[in-house]
This record gives sequence, structure tokens and C-alpha cells, in this order.
Amino acid sequence: MEFAKLSAPSLKDLFVQQLQGMILSGTLPTGAQLPPERALAEQMHVSRTVVNSGLAELSEQGFLEVRPRQGTCVADYRRRGNLSTLIAIMQYKGGVLGREEIRSILEVRRALEHLAADRAILYASDEALDRLEGPLARMAEAASPELAADAAFAFQHELALAGGNSIVPLIYHSFRPPVIMLWARFCHLYGIPALVSNTQTLYALLRARDAQGASRWIDAYLEQTISGDLQIYERP
Repeated sequence: MEFAKLSAPSLKDLFVQQLQGMILSGTLPTGAQLPPERALAEQMHVSRTVVNSGLAELSEQGFLEVRPRQGTCVADYRRRGNLSTLIAIMQYKGGVLGREEIRSILEVRRALEHLAADRAILYASDEALDRLEGPLARMAEAASPELAADAAFAFQHELALAGGNSIVPLIYHSFRPPVIMLWARFCHLYGIPALVSNTQTLYALLRARDAQGASRWIDAYLEQTISGDLQIYERP
């Protein structure tokens, strides 16, 4: 039997996590000015290299704004953030997303799914659509909600690839962690067969090249999770 290697967080990771926590908890409010790098390094007993690289990472995540000759202040991450900000929030909350965050992800997913389905119906070859059958079969045979969610993501990613837009698959993949978490939650709440049935219906409409039917179905089943009878805001 083999065991995975354990590794401790680096000082930079600990520095980033501490400041993320202080910002997300409100201890460091938006607009608050941080001490100079030298002072931060002395207070936190780390090198200036750790502070400098940590501040750069927090700036990339949208948590901080570095102003030349003015120093570093806490930014409004809702305005400056990106996907890494969302992942940091999830990690801070132990993987828990708030209601508004979940609703926002589902609305973005609906827009992307419409684009992916429309392009696949117009441009995908029959062979490209055939490749959707593998993830669909894995979903139906999945032994756990997590495996079903992984297969559902593979189906949607393959659908994005089939349409021929080079950017849509990249956007899909960047949302992989939160989307898989939400699909797994759906399966825990309503069962794997419900996810399989939704996806099989969409697949049949794609194979029939029925753009209007696919559009209506995407709206129907996603609206159920956003504001209907199959909501996923509460954890099982």
C-alpha cells in the first residue's frame, strides 16, 4: 500500500491565507491601507520576499490594489476579482458558497450552455457528437455523486469543444471546481438518475439538431435549480 506524500504550506501560502481571511472576515475592510512591506515582514516574522510575492498574488486575486508611491490597500474584490478569487472564497468557507454566488454561477453556466449547444448543433460533426456518449455512459454508471459530477463536467466540456469556439472550452474549464461541487450537490439532493435524465434529454436534442428544443430544455432544467423545485442552495 502506498501513501501520498504530505507537504506543509509554504510561508507565502500561510501569508496569503492569513490576509485572505482578514479581508473576507472584514477585519481588513475595503480601502484599508496595509503597512509597508518591511513593517509587514517584521510583524509577521517572514522575509520581505515572502511579503512581496504574497502581496502580488493577493493583488492578482483582486483582494489588494498596489498603488505606485501610495502603498497597498484592500480592494473591493467583488469589482476586481476573478475565478481565483471565487476559489479563495470557497476555500475560506470550507467549500461553502453563498446563495448569491451559487445563483450567479448557474446563470453564467446557462449562458455558456446556450452558446455551446447552439454552436454544436450548427457546426459539430456527427463524430464530435458521438464523443458525448462516453461521458454520458460514465455518468449513468457512476457509483457516487462526485463521479457523476465529474462525468457531467466532461460531457459539457466535450460539448463546448464540439462547437469549435476555441475560448468557450477554456472558460468552462476555469469554472471546473465550483461547477463540479454544485453538480455533486444536485446528485446528493435529488439522485444521480435526475442528472442523467437531464443530460440524456439534452443529448437527444443535440443529435436531432433541434436548436429551439435544446434552448428550451436548457432554460427549463437550469431554472429548476435557480428558482424552481430542484434548488441546490442548501447543502444536503
